[in-house]
Amino acid sequence: MPEIDMTVTAEDGTPLAGTLTLPAGPGPHPAVLLLHGSGPLDRDGNTRKVRVNLGRPLAAALAAEGLAVLRYDRRGAGATPGAWRASGFTDNHKDAAAALRALAEHPAVRPDAVGVIGHSEGALHAMSLAARRGVGAVVLLAGYARPGEEALRWQARSILRGMPAPVRLLRRPLGALGNRALARIKRTRTDVARIAGIPVNARWTRENLAHDTRDDLIAIHAPVLAVTGDKDLQVDPADLDEMRRLVPGGAEIHRIPDLTHILRRDPGHHTLRSYGRLLRDPVDPDLLDLITTWLARQLDATSGQTRAEERTLPS
Repeated sequence: MPEIDMTVTAEDGTPLAGTLTLPAGPGPHPAVLLLHGSGPLDRDGNTRKVRVNLGRPLAAALAAEGLAVLRYDRRGAGATPGAWRASGFTDNHKDAAAALRALAEHPAVRPDAVGVIGHSEGALHAMSLAARRGVGAVVLLAGYARPGEEALRWQARSILRGMPAPVRLLRRPLGALGNRALARIKRTRTDVARIAGIPVNARWTRENLAHDTRDDLIAIHAPVLAVTGDKDLQVDPADLDEMRRLVPGGAEIHRIPDLTHILRRDPGHHTLRSYGRLLRDPVDPDLLDLITTWLARQLDATSGQTRAEERTLPS
């Protein structure tokens, strides 16, 4: 499984440091761009405190199926310079678009067979790329089909339900506090703001709250695989049905029993406090199998159809 350093030049000139994992054997290969969730995440989906460790095992599994994979460090994370709190939601999308272009232009990659995988925030950008860039296939892990503000409010209610009883009793005052914080962020015009003394990526939050993924879903004409665990605390698993309804060609959806937002299974009572324990284990192997098998099939079919069409063109 060869891995090479690959730097993507963003629209504003920022060098996004990444890794291109290649399958064994001669290329060019079908390829996939991997987009992680929110925050200062490196190419493997990790921060200093939270290590999701999605990038390397997923890249290895895809390479074993004959697909190249590009993953990169977010601004201000890993080897990529910048300040992540100063990066907006739209900045993250532009970086993803630059990475997709660079991947398709790489000599080891077949430009007619490029897909995208997104997890959490990455799923939102994957939807936008698929709606606008003509990718060959798209995998949405723990994405949602609604406006960002509505998704955030659902997440807050979901997390609160798993809190201890004394905290749940404070539901109304905590809700009022959250509403005031959101209203304050909406009024800001800076990249960063302090809410209760804590620095917050205000521009990212404003842009995310206003973003409605349904606008992208109705414009996707590539094959879609959408997967959410039925124990996801951060996005509503019921949105899978809405994704299938909105995507013009339909979407293959999987609501996986016991799967959580961090892509591990938890057969017990799952709360946000379970994350630390679950992250000691690897990403669910059945999920990796589902993604790799589906993508290999879709991208092979895409490239195979293109080659067949080329053979019928007059010389």
